[in-house]
Amino acid sequence: MSFLYPLLISFTIIFFAELGDKTQIMVLSFSAKSKMKHILLGIALGTFLSHGLAIIFGSHLGSINNDKVLYYLNLFTYFSFIVFGILGFFSMKNKSSNDKEDNKTGLIGKLCKLRINYVFIIAFCIFIGELGDKTFLSSIGIGIQYPKYKLFLIIGSILGMVCSNLLAIVFGKLLSMKFRQTLIEMISNSLFILFGIIGLIFNI
Repeated sequence: MSFLYPLLISFTIIFFAELGDKTQIMVLSFSAKSKMKHILLGIALGTFLSHGLAIIFGSHLGSINNDKVLYYLNLFTYFSFIVFGILGFFSMKNKSSNDKEDNKTGLIGKLCKLRINYVFIIAFCIFIGELGDKTFLSSIGIGIQYPKYKLFLIIGSILGMVCSNLLAIVFGKLLSMKFRQTLIEMISNSLFILFGIIGLIFNI
């Protein structure tokens, strides 16, 4: 039963990291164009590809048989959580100035017009949208922490993404309201900082 803890950690971190994230807004744009089961299947497939790669990469780093290297990798992971949280607060004020977001939004708009199964479109968009994102980097971090539980970390991240985006679809109108989205992002960023601080306390 030792696998349950990393699975729950993976689920919790990815679930809260995804709340108010750009890929969640992307999923909301699909919710009016496709059935929920197709959206959730696309999210699961896209998460498997993107977070799976991140976790496998992190697990390889975490498998390094050198206590000193692992110590600094753990410090880096928890410190990065704090940085993600702080940057998240700053990005809330400067969302409109990000050109990459505009490019991705334009790409999604073009993809929506294609006559392709929406499952694959959504999976592709999730895969591209997650690369380099805080949830993607978080997956690398948990891979470093629990290198022996790759499969369960991937399952946890898929469940976290699916549940977080299911919440967004069900309460789409509430989440689209600015004050609601801001509140959600504040909670998500605060939890990231909290995870990082707790990790540093137990690691130092």
